Amino acid sequence: MTLLPKRLALALALCACGAVQAQTYTVVCVKTACGQLQARESEGRLEVSYSYRNNGRGPSQQETLSFAPDGAWMGYRNEGTATYGARIDERFSRDGDGTVRWQSPVDRGERAGVSRDAVYLPVEASPAWAARVARTLLASKTGRTEVLPVGRLAIERVQRLTLAGLGGEVGLYAITGLDLEPRYLWLREDGHALFAQVYPGWGGTVLQGFEAEVDRLGEAQQAVELARLQRLARELPRPLPGLTLIEGVRWFDAQAAWLRGPSDVYLRDGRIAFIASPGALRQVVPAQRVSGQGRTLLPGFVDMHAHVTPGDLLLNLAAGVTAVRDVGNSHADIAQLRERIARGELLGTRIAANGFIEGKSPFSSQADFVPDTLPEALAAVDWYAAHGYRQLKLYNSIRPEWVKPMVAHARRLGLRTGGHVPAFMTAREAVEAGFDELHHINQVTLNFLVSRTDDTRTLLRFNLVGDKAAELKLNDQRTRDFLALLKKKGTVVDPTMVAFEGQFTQRQGQPNPSYAVVAANLPAVVQRSFLSAETEMDDAKAKRWGASWRVMTDLLRRMHAAGIPLVAGTDATAGFAFQRELELYAQAGIPAAQVLKIATWNGAKYSDRLHEIGSIEVGKRADLLLVDGDPVADIRAIRRVALVIQGQGDETRALSPAALYQAMGILPFVPAAEVRQ
Repeated sequence: MTLLPKRLALALALCACGAVQAQTYTVVCVKTACGQLQARESEGRLEVSYSYRNNGRGPSQQETLSFAPDGAWMGYRNEGTATYGARIDERFSRDGDGTVRWQSPVDRGERAGVSRDAVYLPVEASPAWAARVARTLLASKTGRTEVLPVGRLAIERVQRLTLAGLGGEVGLYAITGLDLEPRYLWLREDGHALFAQVYPGWGGTVLQGFEAEVDRLGEAQQAVELARLQRLARELPRPLPGLTLIEGVRWFDAQAAWLRGPSDVYLRDGRIAFIASPGALRQVVPAQRVSGQGRTLLPGFVDMHAHVTPGDLLLNLAAGVTAVRDVGNSHADIAQLRERIARGELLGTRIAANGFIEGKSPFSSQADFVPDTLPEALAAVDWYAAHGYRQLKLYNSIRPEWVKPMVAHARRLGLRTGGHVPAFMTAREAVEAGFDELHHINQVTLNFLVSRTDDTRTLLRFNLVGDKAAELKLNDQRTRDFLALLKKKGTVVDPTMVAFEGQFTQRQGQPNPSYAVVAANLPAVVQRSFLSAETEMDDAKAKRWGASWRVMTDLLRRMHAAGIPLVAGTDATAGFAFQRELELYAQAGIPAAQVLKIATWNGAKYSDRLHEIGSIEVGKRADLLLVDGDPVADIRAIRRVALVIQGQGDETRALSPAALYQAMGILPFVPAAEVRQ
């Protein structure tokens, strides 16, 4: 780990004495070029153009940064549109007396006497901004600096590589303070110019001509990330050898959706060994005890809509999410992650994976399989079946005429099929063609809104719902017929309400409602990020989209009342989003006990894991969470997780959510339950 040069070195590196340096970078989305970053740097000025499109969405922005001769940040300007179309309009300036001013869509301010080392944190920033932050940090004496409007940053070099054709080395630098985990950046070692910003398994932004190096960079970066997580996996769990007793605890019967007890629950060798009346086994002396008084024992939660990254693992566990279903990822990356978790190298959830298939189009979400013909699509189904997958996720650019033969082929091989409703198709048509599951409340709502010409591969799949759903009458015959079809077919719905709450209800500068309850415990920089809305709204649009959100919430309630099976997924920030997802179900009018069943029993059932997890039964895995209070009476008690227990192979281990959160720079929410010898 090496901290590097002082401010003088930076000034010398920048002094090509008036020369203009222009660099072009390729944005790569899963091995496919999907955009570009252009950076034009002259003495005291950096101009950046950054744009990409993946899955029909992405940012387009123009940044301008200006600097004093000693490298101090003097100005910043950023204009354009964010991933979902929100306006980017942001500026920062420094006066000669050290007074700084900033204005963004989420805040504005002024501060005097600010250090010349301080950098400005935009709401929406390009990789070129991050590289310039890195250069400022490397030029400081300590490798640390203040970030405006709030926070502090630090940097260290964690890896070096020599790349053929570059004529030198690149270094991997970790910037801490921008998020709940380090932000990684590849810089050239001869001056610390940006070389690449990589997101392993997805792609990244890399210097033009070096696109083939993205996988190598990603693997090296993953090794660094995994080393950090492996250290935490050694330090954070507490082994529970022998017999563990959770004394006098109320426990949730997930199948019956009923709170039982108080009981003594015994755990041994990674499984639930016995459930008895309090004190019934007087002659049994456990190796350790946990008090259940005033607490509720729940089966581990199952997040049924995740795109797992290593950074999600601890967040999920701290919230009691002990199993997930990954519905779209690199199959090689997810297989490797599952193996490491199973071997105990990493702390993590049990992961079931769906096979992801997307059709080839200008709007494709890049993935392992992007077929251009039906035979190619059927070959992808064969591959997933041969590799042990039990369900497929089809995506927006699958051609409607492919759906029926793909579903039929999958069923012959024993696979279920679900996902997004392909463009130019309604949800009803997808279900009639054999879909076993529908993802996302907006995809379900679009059933009543789309015409044959509406291209839902674009942002229209969000905008049409926001603009028109408020006009729907959900007590009409068309809605009743559709819900009856879902019930008859046993179609599962994974609504991911939390993925849309902020998009449909948040205005710029307001707290994101999905994370408002937890924001105060998060690092200040993360708190500020939650003030940024995905969608640009004026008063009229906010009223209209808010009404559409209420219609979607009512549709959720009606689906549950109609007996349509629901599963709880997020497609959002791990852990915290799952807690909010359950709260949204309760707010929609679903009884809390049924919400808990959806989060446990249904998740296990519809990911083919009910024989091992999903309920508190003798012989099942000891994947459990202990919460302070009674979530059947008040669903918000799920946020007060005092202990998480996992059955890891033949071993039982306890995890303190407080310790997990502290490892990510998050203030704990409740004290950990004591494990007594």
